[in-house]
Amino acid sequence: MDFALTANQESIREAVAKICARFDDAYWLKKDKDGGYPADFHRALADAGWLGICIPEAYGGSGLGIIDAAIMMRTIAESGAGMSGASAVHMNVFGLNPVVVFGTEEQCRRMLPPIVAGAEKSCFAVTEPNTGLNTTQLKTRAVRSGNKYVVNGQKVWISTAQVAEKILLLARTTPLEEVKNPTHGLSLFYTDFDRSRIVVHEIEKMGRKPVDSNELFIENFEIPLHDRLGEEGRGFEYILHGMNPERILIAAEAVGLGQVALSRAAAYAKQRNVFNRPIGKNQAIQHPLARNWMELEAAWLMTLSAAWQYDQGMPCGPAANAAKYLAAEAGFHACEQAVMTHGGFGYAKEFHVERYLRESLIPRIAPISPQLILSFIAEKVLGLPKSY
Repeated sequence: MDFALTANQESIREAVAKICARFDDAYWLKKDKDGGYPADFHRALADAGWLGICIPEAYGGSGLGIIDAAIMMRTIAESGAGMSGASAVHMNVFGLNPVVVFGTEEQCRRMLPPIVAGAEKSCFAVTEPNTGLNTTQLKTRAVRSGNKYVVNGQKVWISTAQVAEKILLLARTTPLEEVKNPTHGLSLFYTDFDRSRIVVHEIEKMGRKPVDSNELFIENFEIPLHDRLGEEGRGFEYILHGMNPERILIAAEAVGLGQVALSRAAAYAKQRNVFNRPIGKNQAIQHPLARNWMELEAAWLMTLSAAWQYDQGMPCGPAANAAKYLAAEAGFHACEQAVMTHGGFGYAKEFHVERYLRESLIPRIAPISPQLILSFIAEKVLGLPKSY
């Protein structure tokens, strides 16, 4: 059992950190204030080939594993970019996995290289206003009409829809009352984002201002048959394939965010003097930060374990969910403690930790709540009765 990163993995961390260093605290502070998608940050990672880290080499990617992607995403968040930087590229790293796994050769060659090159950005449209995480109850309908589908419905909390050229869309193609199992009858599409048929309303939110979140209103949106992924009616099965790696990458980002908050808190505690001594001498300051470090390290090990299981083709649902839960909690606690360590200055934007705290709520809430993860572990691991 070897816990050390390989030479290649160390080089990934160093190379990504070098790019991130070009986008300093002042850059992200301005983005947090003014908003606007960090297109130059996205372009820098695309130009260096990092957006295709998990996409096969045959389609322009690097063909690396989720462990490697987790290292990259932690590095981005830990650089000070936080969730604003990580979310700007997150979808492009894992989101098109259904295309890789279930797309035809023609679809892979058509759909994947533009994402790797940064020529196109995509958004992931599953969640709806009245269904939340109960995906089988989706109301958005895609009706077959010859060699196309006509889609009508709503989606909500869709990231990067303001700037996306493509959309990965899950819609019901067979009415719920006509299927034997509620997971059947959903189909997955990857197609052009037609703004003449999709109205996008941005949702104002407390953090991660550079990466937009939106509600979509879809009316008579036509999707060509050749943009459907896999078989009609099996879309729910297809998106499940991407959910475990998504949880793993969110976990890595939460650890990175927690680590940068912790490093800032420790640095401040060393140089801030009160009553003629650095506040870092006080155990009331030391002990919470030491606990944060231990929690983050444990969460990172769980994240690496889950990523290793995924890369080995093993069932990794419990590990992926556990990693997401532990990392989100550890990241939040570290960001909270960073604000408290700074005292009043922790509330000031120029010290950055208040932004980290606001952003730390994202991995706690999304893409699945901590309560649902606990229910999943109770049922699937402990064998307890299903509670919902």
